Amino acid sequence: MATRLRDVTTDLGALDGEGWWAVVVTYEGKVTCARFDDVRPAPLPAPTGRWPSALTWTSSLDRSGYEDGVRRIRELIGEGEVYQANLCRVLTAALPGDADPLVLAHRLARGNPAPRAAVVELPGLSVVSASPELYLSRRGGVVESRPIKGTGVTAADLLEKDYAENVMIVDLVRNDLGRIADVGSVTVPELCVVEEHPGLVHLVSTVRARLAAGTGWAELFSATFPPGSITGAPKSSAVRIINELEPEPRGPYCGAVGWVDAGKREGALAVGIRTFWIERDLIRFGTGAGITWGSDPGREWRETELKASRLIALASGGADTRARPSPEELENH
Repeated sequence: MATRLRDVTTDLGALDGEGWWAVVVTYEGKVTCARFDDVRPAPLPAPTGRWPSALTWTSSLDRSGYEDGVRRIRELIGEGEVYQANLCRVLTAALPGDADPLVLAHRLARGNPAPRAAVVELPGLSVVSASPELYLSRRGGVVESRPIKGTGVTAADLLEKDYAENVMIVDLVRNDLGRIADVGSVTVPELCVVEEHPGLVHLVSTVRARLAAGTGWAELFSATFPPGSITGAPKSSAVRIINELEPEPRGPYCGAVGWVDAGKREGALAVGIRTFWIERDLIRFGTGAGITWGSDPGREWRETELKASRLIALASGGADTRARPSPEELENH
């Protein structure tokens, strides 16, 4: 738990100075680094406010619009513009001004525990994340990323396309880290490991590197952000296509959420997936899928539903009451 907020900055260079920082960086690159004076191990604080009994969500892309986007990406792959691109949509609901994000955080902790879970409450912004994905961790001069690509209800649902997509993104992350790593230090200790999470499985790989002397957090972000798993390959083409096809900004979704202890030269930042954020009495949540030449538009839509359904249900009233798609549904839609 971090309390006694000292200051807030948009300068990533502060993370190489002193103190303990909570970090939120939006997909679009807006940086918020908040330094706290009191940091200690503690359970999630009890909520002091309330949460609405129901939420009504709208999507930045409906099913038809999303599937059209998948088809367009496949066209661009056929034209040689890109090999893979992540297509996302943002869900939005109105929220009462007195809603307490800690209520949501407790619901997610019980109903959807995640290895990279985080709660960040700052003036004007609250982020509640159940992210399973490590964007970057750092211990001294060693950095690690654990990109996720490939999703199914069970391991048996994973397709050849999922494995190929994971390897593509691993190559991208290796290239990104190679730009600021000692020559020859980039390794892949784990490739395409199946990890189980509430309601689904993911393919996860690990990429590790030793930073070149003098590399700070600003240089790390410059070389690797946005994360490769939520953009595509080549990254520059994927980012351009995403900007053309997605009608709303992603915000903290697909950005970075985590902490940095500048004095100890340690930190861990999650990819901002499975993440809610609250601004101006609106709560938002993003969901998406990686699109390749082998993608079926209906199946990719169903993947976005699978990723969102459990968390949206928890935010909207408690238990996960939505039926999970069967392997046959994933295959046939």
